[in-house]
Order: sequence, then C-alpha cells, then structure tokens
Amino acid sequence: MTSQEVLAIYESMVDLTEQMVQAASDADWDLLGELEQRCAAQVRLLKDGEEPPALKGQSRQTKVDCIKKMLDDDRKIRDLTMPWMAQLSALINSTGTERRLANVYGAT
Repeated sequence: MTSQEVLAIYESMVDLTEQMVQAASDADWDLLGELEQRCAAQVRLLKDGEEPPALKGQSRQTKVDCIKKMLDDDRKIRDLTMPWMAQLSALINSTGTERRLANVYGAT
C-alpha cells in the first residue's frame, strides 16, 4: 500500500465520521449503523494492507489531522448517542420489569 493509498483511506474515514455525526444529529440510527460498518471496512483495509510506508512531512501531518478529526467526531457521536442509549436501556428495563410483574401477579 502506498502512502497516497493510506492517506486516501484516512480521508475517506474522515468523510464517513462526518456523515456519522450528521446521522446521529438527525437520530437516523439505521444510517449511523450503516456508516459505522463502512468505516470499519476502511479500518480493515488499513490493517490487511501491506505494511504502509512511513509517512513524512506534509503526508504525516495530514494523517495526524485526520486522526484528530476522527477522534473529535467520535466524541460528538458519543455525546449524541449516549442519551438515546440511556433511554433505550430504560425502556428495555421497564419492559422487563413489567413482564416480571405480570408473571408474578398475573395479567389482568
């Protein structure tokens, strides 16, 4: 894998994480999941590719900037999804509690 191919993958991942932030902002959980899978596929490309050459100069800085942007986007995504995950967890726990009560006391 050439340094240009490596940078292209990183830049593609930045684009995907930006789309993921927007999907999370829109509460489009299906799209978010699809984008997460596409991003994971890009990570696999990096891992499965031949040992990439050491990046120098501007190429190295571009890679660092991409990583920083992806980390920032990841934080934004977590900030947007954590309240939804908490609501989902509460709903699941509430449903489970209702089911246990109905089993213990019988449905009316």
